[in-house]
Formats: sequence, C-alpha cells, structure tokens
Amino acid sequence: MIATCIAALSCVIWLYLVALRGRFWRAAPERPVHVALTAAPRVAVIVPARNEADVIAQSVLSLLQQDYPGPLHIFVVDDHSSDRTATRAGNAAAAKPEALTIVSAAPLPSGWTGKMWALSQGVQHACAFAPEYFLFTDADIVHAPQSVSSMVALAEAGNHDLVSMMVILRCESFPERALIPAFVFFFFMLYPPAWVNSGKHKTGAAAGGDILVRPAALARIGGIASIRHELIDDCALAREIKRNGSIWLGLTKDARSIRVYRSFGVIGRMISRSAFYQLGHSFWLLFATLIGLGITYVAPPVLVFFGGWAALFGALAWALMTISFWPMVRFYSLSPLWAATLPAIALFYAGATIHSAIQYWLGRGGEWKDRVQDTRPGA
Repeated sequence: MIATCIAALSCVIWLYLVALRGRFWRAAPERPVHVALTAAPRVAVIVPARNEADVIAQSVLSLLQQDYPGPLHIFVVDDHSSDRTATRAGNAAAAKPEALTIVSAAPLPSGWTGKMWALSQGVQHACAFAPEYFLFTDADIVHAPQSVSSMVALAEAGNHDLVSMMVILRCESFPERALIPAFVFFFFMLYPPAWVNSGKHKTGAAAGGDILVRPAALARIGGIASIRHELIDDCALAREIKRNGSIWLGLTKDARSIRVYRSFGVIGRMISRSAFYQLGHSFWLLFATLIGLGITYVAPPVLVFFGGWAALFGALAWALMTISFWPMVRFYSLSPLWAATLPAIALFYAGATIHSAIQYWLGRGGEWKDRVQDTRPGA
C-alpha cells in the first residue's frame, strides 16, 4: 500500500512537471531576432578572470571576431591571477589592441565575493566608454560571430533590461555526458524560461556565463554592490532587475563553454560549492529536498520491481521522466539511452548536496579558484 502511494505521488509530480511547469523541458534554442542595428548601441564586454590562462585567449579572440556593427570594447578584469591570464589575454588581442583593456582588480574587500568584485571593477572602468549595454561573460566562453548581435537585437526588439543565455557546456568526457545535460535540465526546472520571461510570474533567473544588461537597469538596483555577497549571483541579479524591469532567459548555440570537467569529483565540487547555500543553510530544507528527490527520481525505477499498481505507476513516472529529459539529451547530441539514467544522475546530485551541507557545517565551505566561500559563521 505504501509503495503504491509513493509511486502514485511520483506519477502526479511528473504529470505536473511535464504539463504545468512552463514546458521547461523543451530545450529549444532561441531563434535569431532579425533587427537592423544601423545605429548599434555601444557594448562594453566585461570578463572577470582568475587563473584562466588555459581558456582566456580563445574567449577574447572570439569576442574580437564579432560581426557586431556598433562600438564594442572588451574589459578583462584580472582577479589576482597567479598564472599568465593577463598576458595571454593581451597576446590574443595583439592584432587589435585598441579593442581590449586589461584591468587589475583592487584587493578583495570584506563582504564581497571574488567574481562580484571583479565585475564591479570592470563596470567602474567601462563607464568611461559610455556603454548602452554591459555584456558579462565568463573567461571560458567562446562566442560565435553573431553572438553579441543576436543578444542586442533580442534586447532591443523586446525592450528587455536583461537578456541571458544558457551557453552550451562542454559535454565530451564520460562524466560530462553523464552529468552536464542534467545540470541544465535541473536549472530550467527550477527556473522555467517561460516563467522568467513573463511579467505575470515573479520568477527571475539568468545564466551567469552570458548576460547582457542595460547600465540604467543595473544602476536602478544599486549596481553590482547590491548583490556583492551573493554566490548564485546571476539569478540574484536577474531577480533584482525583474522587480522593476523586463528580463529574458534562453538557451543558445551561439556561445559555448570550453571549461573541461575531467572527473565526477570536479563536477561534484562544482555542484557542491553552492547547493547548501541555495537551501538557505536549512537542515529542514535539506531533509525535504532529499525526500523530494527520492520520491521524484529514485523511487519510480525501484518500484517497477514491486509489481501491481506500484509497478504501473512507477513505470509511468519513469517514462514521463525519460521523455521530459530526452530533448536536453538530444540537444547535447547524446544517445537516447542517456535519457533513462536520470534517476541515477539525481542520486549523484543528492550526494553533492549532502557534501555541500557537510562542508558548510565543518566550516570549510565551497572552494572556487583557490578561494573558500560560504563558510559557517564562527567555524
């Protein structure tokens, strides 16, 4: 009886997710917006970079090769790198040095995360360029030639204050194929683009690797300083701007990340560094999340072997789960068989969330770029 009730609940959850949660599972890239940019707005591209020598040159070169018809200037903020990040960024712009400014970040003040301080430094220096848009992009993002043009066109056509695109993440190694499509799938499940893009919903979110924002909208919320302590800064920025403006979130093939995730441990640490923070450091939310993950993802394939109604409802829930995950699997050009593995993938994510909580309670926090963040006060 208990098994049947759990299976039926899982089935109801998946019926809701598939039918009523903004069709988050579609994984449909945004269609290019064709707007004549004869008087194209000025764009300041800000790239926060800390120990990114392996990827920064490709990112800068892709930005220099944009087909954007208006003024565009790149500001790379070297966030106290211990490698050759600044040198390689400069070398990449050797043929067009006037288009690049390298900013050395000031010492990190208390109360700021490293990335937010670097972005703030970039915004401060970029103001002299008098931009009509800031493009915040990570140092591992490589942009297709039409990337900036299409984002600006989308912002202009919809009069949006912020446009953000989830870029294609690297999906080549076995751990990447196993976990990366699900990362994007879970993100859109939390923040359905249809809800983010609608003024009728309060949901606000952005994908931090590729964010276009109007300076006036940024100033209206108090600048980067208003989110200086946030670890999930992209969503915090979008949430603040949406309170009094219009935002847009989508999925694009015009930009891709070249950051390599060679092992399950590396991806696990990426998830872990902010998972417990997103739960507000609450033990009860952690407990509820783990129970929810168990009922939603793990129970269906297990209950298939119980027989009777439990097996029927479990199989239906697993089928709905697989069908909803399939568009994202296809987007990443993987075998359809990966779509059926979501229960095992969810189990891995649950483990990373538990690890995040343990690290917090031990006072170790999550480490990113040699900086420890989100530690328990007094630990």
